[in-house]
Amino acid sequence: MAHGRGFSLVKPSRYGVALLGHGWAWMNFSWFASAYDTDDVPYRLLTLLQMAGVLVLAAGVPDAFQDGDFSVVVVGYVIMRIAMIIQWLRAAAEHPEGRAAALRYAAGIAVVQCGWIARLWAPGVWAPVTFVVLVVAELAIPAWAEFRGRRTTWHPGHIAERYGLFTIIVLGEVILASLTAVQSALTDHGLTAPLVLIALGGLLLVFALWWIYFTGSNATLATLRTALVWGYGHYLVFAALAALGAGLEAALDAAEHHGHLSERAAGLTVAVPVAVAMLVLGVLHRLTATGAVGHGLLVLAGALVVLALGFASPALGLGGAVLGMGLAVATTLTTNMVALHRSRRG
Repeated sequence: MAHGRGFSLVKPSRYGVALLGHGWAWMNFSWFASAYDTDDVPYRLLTLLQMAGVLVLAAGVPDAFQDGDFSVVVVGYVIMRIAMIIQWLRAAAEHPEGRAAALRYAAGIAVVQCGWIARLWAPGVWAPVTFVVLVVAELAIPAWAEFRGRRTTWHPGHIAERYGLFTIIVLGEVILASLTAVQSALTDHGLTAPLVLIALGGLLLVFALWWIYFTGSNATLATLRTALVWGYGHYLVFAALAALGAGLEAALDAAEHHGHLSERAAGLTVAVPVAVAMLVLGVLHRLTATGAVGHGLLVLAGALVVLALGFASPALGLGGAVLGMGLAVATTLTTNMVALHRSRRG
């Protein structure tokens, strides 16, 4: 979880890269477990190997954020992906019906990992170019592996549950990060009006986004297209929710004159993640015919209001802006639920 003081000084691209390493590996493991959760000794040992890779990747995040050195991050990521290669090879050996897709997964992941390792020596302008190419290749593996032949038999309920649990974890981290920042501000300056307003607004934002998400967790994922959009779209959801925690910390720092951001910039560190989460969840809920989306324009209007409040932070004060964002998201949720209820009755 990126925290406010650090996040405000870090290029957003590095934040995205770090989250991609954790999030994409987790998503791949979740989908695999949905189809081939044997839960035997080799499976658990490979899960342990993936956990070790997560720890190595996390250990490399500070160097990646501060110096742009991704060598340790890549090592950790490759360790996690090696575990997935072995899992897919096991599936290919033990499940003849799904062998073709399993072998394509294993081959695709292996080739791309060779690319990540080779990229560590990419000079100058080739570093960002090869990064984009490899990210596209990573994201393309599931679509390529599932495109021909017999599709892997995923369990939609299990997938929805896994994603929902991960969302709860991220939202919990947002609350924890915000609580830490509030405690620090209380210690330094005591109870102030901006502190109270930001704390209330942040709590309302987390509650409203939680409500929005869990009105659409029972996705059917009936087609490959729906499953891919659902899976890929959640990367943006997780990224936005995690960034919200950092944004609330940045807002508290700026309100107490500790941070390096202007009031408008600090307000936007909250507004942009919230707007992204609202829009992406709106698309995902509409796609799966679930969720609190009575009308797409209501979601768009709510996101635009949140962004406007972020821009208006200098005039409203950060406390007023963040509280206004919380009220805007809650109002968007309420109006969508009312519209949805009326459409069902009609």
